[in-house]
Amino acid sequence: MKVLVTDPIADAGLAYLRDQGHEVETAYDLTQSELLDAVGDANALIVRSGTEVTDEVFDAAPELIIVGRAGIGVDNIDIDAATDHGVIVANAPQGNVRAAAEHTVAMTFATARSIPQAHARLSNGEWAKGDFLGTELNDKTLGVVGFGRVGQEVAKRLGSLGMDLVAFDPYISEERADQLGAELVDDIDACLDRADFLTIHTPLTSETENMISDDELAQLEDGYVINCARGGIVDEPALASAVEDGILQGAAVDVFAEEPVDPDNPLLDVEDVIVTPHLGASTSAAQENVAVSTAEQVVAAFNDEPVLNALNAPSVDKSAFPRIQPYIDLADTAGEIAVQLFDDRVEEVEITYAGDIADEDVELVTASALKGVFEPLEWQVNAVNAPRIAEDRGIDVIESKSRSAEDFQSLVTVTVSNDDDSISVCGTQFAGNDPRIVRIDGYRVDAVPRGHMLVARNEDSPGVIGFIGSVLGEADINIAGMFNGRETIGGEALSVYTLDDPVPDEVLTRLNEDGRIIKTTYISLNGA
Repeated sequence: MKVLVTDPIADAGLAYLRDQGHEVETAYDLTQSELLDAVGDANALIVRSGTEVTDEVFDAAPELIIVGRAGIGVDNIDIDAATDHGVIVANAPQGNVRAAAEHTVAMTFATARSIPQAHARLSNGEWAKGDFLGTELNDKTLGVVGFGRVGQEVAKRLGSLGMDLVAFDPYISEERADQLGAELVDDIDACLDRADFLTIHTPLTSETENMISDDELAQLEDGYVINCARGGIVDEPALASAVEDGILQGAAVDVFAEEPVDPDNPLLDVEDVIVTPHLGASTSAAQENVAVSTAEQVVAAFNDEPVLNALNAPSVDKSAFPRIQPYIDLADTAGEIAVQLFDDRVEEVEITYAGDIADEDVELVTASALKGVFEPLEWQVNAVNAPRIAEDRGIDVIESKSRSAEDFQSLVTVTVSNDDDSISVCGTQFAGNDPRIVRIDGYRVDAVPRGHMLVARNEDSPGVIGFIGSVLGEADINIAGMFNGRETIGGEALSVYTLDDPVPDEVLTRLNEDGRIIKTTYISLNGA
C-alpha cells in the first residue's frame, strides 16, 4: 500500500509504516494542484495542520482508504466529504495530551512570576528585582473550564502543588471530578467567581467562540487567564484590555484566532501577556507519539481492523448490519432528544433494547445513542469516539436487553440521568424504515423525529393545545405533526409538535408565560 505524507511527522512513524511493508512517499509544501496529482494513487494520506484535505482532494484520490491526522485538530479535513467518499478520517488525540498539559503548567508559572518579562529586562542589562512581585500558586484556586483529557492532566499537576481545583464541564460526572480532587460547579460563572487562575480546555465551537469576554474577565478581577486550548475561545481584544487596564494581573496565551498571529494582534503589545506560537504539542515525545499512533491507525485500516480514533467509521459485521441499520439513527435521535430535554448534568446513560433487536450485536447502536447524547459537547463526536468520551468524562454507560417489547417488534430506549433526575425517550421502527418516538418520560406519544420539534408539558385542560398552535401560527411556524399524551384526565400532559421551522426564544417565552404551560423545550435534530 502507498502512504503519502504531506506534512512533516516524526521519523518513528515513517519507520513503522515501512517496517510493515508499505511504500512511504513524503512530499511537503505542495500546492493544491500538486497535491491533487500526488494523491491520485495513494491508499493513505497523513497530514498535520498544513494540508487542506478538501472534497476536491477526495475526488482526486479514488484509492484512498484513510486520512490520518498526526495530532488532534481536524479543521483542515472535510470529514463530511471523506464520509461521502468512504474514506476513514482518524486523528491522534492522546499523543500530545501530556505535552499540552505541561505547557499549560509552564505558562501558569511563567505568568504568575513574570518570568519572560524579568528575563527580557535582565538581558537588556537592567536589574529590575524590585519591579516584579510574583504570585504563589499554593492555596490559590485554579478554575478549569473543560475537564476532558488535558484539563484533567493540568488539574492533577497543579492540584499536587497545593492549588484548590474548581471545574466547570456539563459533561463530566461528579464522581470523576472527586477522583481528581476537583469541585464540580454548575455553571461557568461559579467557576469564574472562585478562580484566581483560569485555564481553558474546551474545543472551539459556535458555543465556545468568545466564551470568555469582557463580562467573564471582570469576574476574574486580579486573576490570571491561561489559554493553551484553541484560539477564538477567549476574546483577544477584551483580554488585552483587561490586562492592560489592571483588571487582570496577567495572562498566558499559546493559541490565537488567526495563526500565524497577526502582528497587529493587541495581545502582542501588552507587557503582562505572555505569548507563545502554539507550542502546546511541540515536544519530541509528543511528536513521536502522534506519528506512531497515526501510522498504527493507517496500518489497521489497511488490515481491515478497528481504527481506534476514527472520526467517521463505525463498523459492524456485514451480515448483521442490515438488521441493526434502521436502529443506528433512531438511537442517535433518541439520545439527542433525551439530552435536550434533560436540563441537568448527565452522569449516566442507559440504553435498553427490547424485542427482536435484543438478539443482535448492538455495540454500534449503543455508540450511536451516546453520540446523540454527546452531540452538544464536541462537534467531532461520532459513533466511534463516543464511548471513549463517556469513559474520559466518568459517565456510566449501561446497556440492558429484554425479550419483551410491549406492543412493538423492537424498542430502543435511551435514558439520561444523575442522582436527582432522569428522562427516557423510546423509539421504534415501523415497516419500511419509518422511525417513530413512541414514549417520552413515560408518556405514550407517536412522533416522527425530524429537524425541529417542540415538546410541551402542560395542564390537561381545554384550550391549551389551541393556544400553543395559535402562538406557533402567529410566529409563522408550521406544524407538520402533533401528538398529545396524558396519564390522567385533567392532570399533566405532554405534547410533541413536529415543526417545519425552528422556534425562536421569544416564542418559547410567550408560551411559558401562560400559567397552563409547565415547560416547553425546543429540540433540533441532525444539525437543524
